Amino acid sequence: MLRLVNLELQKLLLSRTNKILIFISFILPFTVLVLSSIKINFFGFFTLELGELGIFNFPLIWHITTFFASYFKFFFAIVVVSMIGNEYSNKTIKQNLIDGLSKKEFILSKFYTIVFFSLFATVLIAIASFLIGLYYSSYTEASIIFRETEFLLAYFVKLVGFFTLCLFFAMLLKRSAFALAFLIVLYIAEWLIFWGSYEIFGSTETAFKVKNFLPLESMYKLIDQPIQRIMMTKFPEKADLSYDYAVHWYEIAIVLGWTAIFVFLSLRLLKKRDL
Repeated sequence: MLRLVNLELQKLLLSRTNKILIFISFILPFTVLVLSSIKINFFGFFTLELGELGIFNFPLIWHITTFFASYFKFFFAIVVVSMIGNEYSNKTIKQNLIDGLSKKEFILSKFYTIVFFSLFATVLIAIASFLIGLYYSSYTEASIIFRETEFLLAYFVKLVGFFTLCLFFAMLLKRSAFALAFLIVLYIAEWLIFWGSYEIFGSTETAFKVKNFLPLESMYKLIDQPIQRIMMTKFPEKADLSYDYAVHWYEIAIVLGWTAIFVFLSLRLLKKRDL
């Protein structure tokens, strides 16, 4: 596995563009550190500091940072699709196979690299969240600090699932731009399935349950938006106290299932394709 990852890293780091995108994808999540220190002055009457509102308390901070950091995944998604696009455009995929790399090893080298970068990104956001929490949180008990760290697992699974989806689209279409555009097509398709399910079952709740099994929606549902949770904490009389923001094992299982499917389909495409 390390040999395959090392091989892929060597190819990736030859490109200056990839270096920049990888750097951005790892640095941008740390903007949460800047966000935590923002002070808003209201016409000189009083100053509001976001960190003092309690939104960076443990264990809430694990939820907030992983949710917002997940939106920066699109930068590394460009790197993932370019891994395949460049292989086809530069004819290196054929050369790798001639040099002795099997088609299975070729796909696994991409997947292992995805796992490596996803794990690295997860460690970085964990460190950032921990440091912010230590500085701002009113709670210092270990049992509270490390409660809900399952959001980190959800964040990792979400990244792996999304990047593997990008890998499959890149293998399917052979072009980076087309692969990224196909994400929009998939997003629209999932909403069409939602409305089709609504027409069939006549229930919005059932239609959403169907949509929750689809790739993009299942990845999004791993970490639900934390705004409503904050409202529950600050204004319980105005919030929907039934809002379920927890990370569930079946949501992780669905995304892992899609991840396995995308890796399998990528390998099938490569085996059947005439290079």
